[in-house]
Amino acid sequence: MTVLVDRLAELTGLRDRDVLDVTLVTSLRELLQTSTAAIYRCIGDADNRRWLTRARLDGHEATAQADSAWVALESLPRLDAHPTRHRCFVEQAMLEDHGDDHAAFHPLSTDRETVGVLELRRSTPLSAEEQRVVHGATGVYRNFLSLLDYSERDTLTGLLNRKTFDEAFMKTLAGRPKARAGQADGDVGVGGRGYWIGVIDIDHFKRVNDRYGHLIGDEVLLLLARLMRASFRLHDRLYRFGGEEFVVLLHCGGETDPGIAFNRFRLNVEAYAFPQVGRITASVGMSRRAVPKANTAAHSAEVA
Repeated sequence: MTVLVDRLAELTGLRDRDVLDVTLVTSLRELLQTSTAAIYRCIGDADNRRWLTRARLDGHEATAQADSAWVALESLPRLDAHPTRHRCFVEQAMLEDHGDDHAAFHPLSTDRETVGVLELRRSTPLSAEEQRVVHGATGVYRNFLSLLDYSERDTLTGLLNRKTFDEAFMKTLAGRPKARAGQADGDVGVGGRGYWIGVIDIDHFKRVNDRYGHLIGDEVLLLLARLMRASFRLHDRLYRFGGEEFVVLLHCGGETDPGIAFNRFRLNVEAYAFPQVGRITASVGMSRRAVPKANTAAHSAEVA
């Protein structure tokens, strides 16, 4: 019991999602003596959903494996490639699979949605008491994720906030993610190509507030955030930097791709008829942040 309390205290003392996931699988592996403990997140749109490995410990590994947040979506396994894990995610229920080893699957959720699955494997099935331990640990994890989500997002637009951008940007300066076992260095997603940072500013936004009031101005900001989500990819990082300024942190395979993405967003804004306000425009500036290949980091920046 003392070990469990210590692990829960360690879990709730964290403020980094990457470390939070690693701590959960490390604690459960130690408490339950599992051969594998892993967290998988579901990413992608409704027609192309994939499993992203957030943290995985096999055997006596000291360092958790993880997919890069910038990994190409097509390189990840589809949900139906792992049927029992998929069922657990869809049904939001704990499931077991007794094959060559015993696997237990637990859904991971926030207050809003199910986001992934915790998978535990070992030579014997979990006892009823051990299942209660997992249920309690995932409950603490869920509550803490909800608190993190609240603290990391802008309350109006739902985009990531300025504080979260500062932390993510410092991680990009530290280097690129480490490849997981069996993954070629060039497949990590960042390689030597670097990150792109784009700053978006709504043109003459003060006129909107002065003419229509701040309530309509807030509606414009909210609708612009929706256009950002529709214009960029799921794993691109979208931030409200402050006021009418927004930031996008992304990784693209070619030098021309960022320009195409930002121009697509700019045209979408120009074509959109904002209620009462009508048409508005947005200005965009972008810069490339190169990350040297020789510089590696143990884990990637987080996936709101």
